[in-house]
Amino acid sequence: MDLLKKSSFRPWQIPNLLVFCIFLCIGPLAFVLNVYASVSSVISATRGMEVLEDIQNAISSLAEDVTPTVVHVSPIRNLRQSKNFPQQSRPKIPGSGSGVIIHEGGYIVTNNHVIGSGVEAEIKLSDGTTLIAEVVGRDPDTDLALLRVQVDRKLPVAKFGDSKTVKVGHWVLAIGNPFGLEQTLTLGVVSGIGRENMNLSRYENFIQTDASINPGNSGGPLFNLRGEVIGINTAIINFAQGIGFAIPSNMANRIVTQLKTAGKVVRGWLGVGIQPLTPKLGEKFGVKDGKGILVNEVFEGNPADVAGIKPGDIITSVGGEHLESPNQLSRVVAGYGPGEEVQVQIIRDGQLLTLPVFLGIKKETPIVTSLPPMQNGIDLGIDVSPITDDLAESFHIEDRNGILVTKVGRQSIAYSEGVREGDIIKEVNRVEVPTLSDFRDALEAIRPGETVLLRILREGRAFFVVLKPET
Repeated sequence: MDLLKKSSFRPWQIPNLLVFCIFLCIGPLAFVLNVYASVSSVISATRGMEVLEDIQNAISSLAEDVTPTVVHVSPIRNLRQSKNFPQQSRPKIPGSGSGVIIHEGGYIVTNNHVIGSGVEAEIKLSDGTTLIAEVVGRDPDTDLALLRVQVDRKLPVAKFGDSKTVKVGHWVLAIGNPFGLEQTLTLGVVSGIGRENMNLSRYENFIQTDASINPGNSGGPLFNLRGEVIGINTAIINFAQGIGFAIPSNMANRIVTQLKTAGKVVRGWLGVGIQPLTPKLGEKFGVKDGKGILVNEVFEGNPADVAGIKPGDIITSVGGEHLESPNQLSRVVAGYGPGEEVQVQIIRDGQLLTLPVFLGIKKETPIVTSLPPMQNGIDLGIDVSPITDDLAESFHIEDRNGILVTKVGRQSIAYSEGVREGDIIKEVNRVEVPTLSDFRDALEAIRPGETVLLRILREGRAFFVVLKPET
């Protein structure tokens, strides 16, 4: 008690004492934590800046390594006497593009549209050297061309990468000569892959990028961060920013190899007419997911015919590559050489079959099958007739096996689905109709509400249409 009195200590003061002690303990700890947080923030910022500088230095180093492989390409007029012109006075066509050196002996890849119809082009190397290149070969179907310059030294070479490994979001560098600004580098990402139906070339499988591409970049390389060419820049969308397209390196490599050895490209040939598998057609053929390509014609004696492929088959894959569009099928088949054996997977009457096909040679004049417009309707509205001599002469018909459409009502479902006078109906619901009697029997077999699948021949080309007759 004396002690308590002497110190003037009161029991109710114990909580305040505890708070004071806790403050004495926590205060220094909080200070330490604040200091640590501040130091960590500085360290993190410093480390972040170091990472950014490392990336920046890596890109700069990459640019220094690959830029010497990029050249400026200026087309030269295709004159008979062009080789008699002095080098400095040869007439050049307005406009220019880019190219990339792929062999130390002077082989250069560019776009076919850059050189036009010329047989020579002026090449300007990164060191300012100007040379005249001859056109080794060209492939308008992919918009690629191979040039060669005669040099007495080894040139810096760019290496092709594997475009199959390219993914959306990968960083890429485009180097070229946009608007005549030589050795311009732009940085971006892959925005999309497998782009087609751009109407830029026959075989399309473009890599889309937002790396700035402008007139003059055409024919130049698209590099990945390893310095490998994963695409050849070929086009932009007018009035759009950040939308450029490049030909995948794997396609370019195949084309260039053939141009280098043969001066031209020889493609595999299947020998079928094809069209997209619409939901309506998919339902009729028993394919629920709608994936695959519909075969509407098989050309007699061609590889598909020999292998046993038939009209109405649904091609789902070629060589293990699954298909989603007619363009993709054409491109995949064209990627093989004549005589190569490929496994073609089809769906026939609901069954999955795999047929080995030995491809032929791609014909110079392609056979194109167009799909007629698909719209709803309820009335069949066609008149038909056997193909007589007079009708054959009147409609300029050579194939007389089938039923001739002599009249189509303008308001009918047949007209809206693309059936026209002069068309030859070859099949009704997968049944051949060589005579008018067969045609009538096929129609009588149709149940109320059932759709009608017609296989039609027009000007030597076949296609399918689905009609819903009025009940």
